[in-house]
Amino acid sequence: MGVTELGHVVLYVENAERSARFYRDVLGWRQIMPDPGAPVAGAAAFSGGRTHHELLLIEVGPGAAPIPPGRRIGMYHFGLRVGDTDEELKAALERVVQSGGTVLGSSDHTVTHSVYITDPDGNEVELYIDVQGVDWRNDPKAFAAPTKPLRL
Repeated sequence: MGVTELGHVVLYVENAERSARFYRDVLGWRQIMPDPGAPVAGAAAFSGGRTHHELLLIEVGPGAAPIPPGRRIGMYHFGLRVGDTDEELKAALERVVQSGGTVLGSSDHTVTHSVYITDPDGNEVELYIDVQGVDWRNDPKAFAAPTKPLRL
C-alpha cells in the first residue's frame, strides 16, 4: 500500500452557510453540494475538478468548542493553489481583504508564494501559487530553502 495523493479535507464548522459563502464567494471555489443557490443545511462540498470533492464542511453549531489558540496538536493549515502567477495571488488576497477576512501573513518559500488567512471558524488557510521555473521535482532541496519575505 502507498498513498498516491491527498484526497480531501473535512472541516467541522459552526455555520455551514457562512463557511460556504466564504469558500464559494470569497475564494471562488466551485460548490458542488448542495446545488449552488440552494440553501446550505448542515453540509457543503467543494471541488476544483481534480476529484469528486476536495473540501467538505459539516455544521456542528454554535455550541461546539472553538479551535484553541496557540501551539496545539492537530492541523496547522491547509493550502489552496489559487493560480499560476503573483497577479492571481494578489487578486485572491484583495478579495479576502475586501470581504473583511483576516490575513495572517505571507511568505516566499522559493517553490511557492504564499498568503496565510483564516476562514470564518479560525482555520488557517494558505493561498499559494507555484513559482514558475523552480524545478522541485529534480531539486527537492528547493522545498527546504529558507523562507523569505514575500513582495507582491
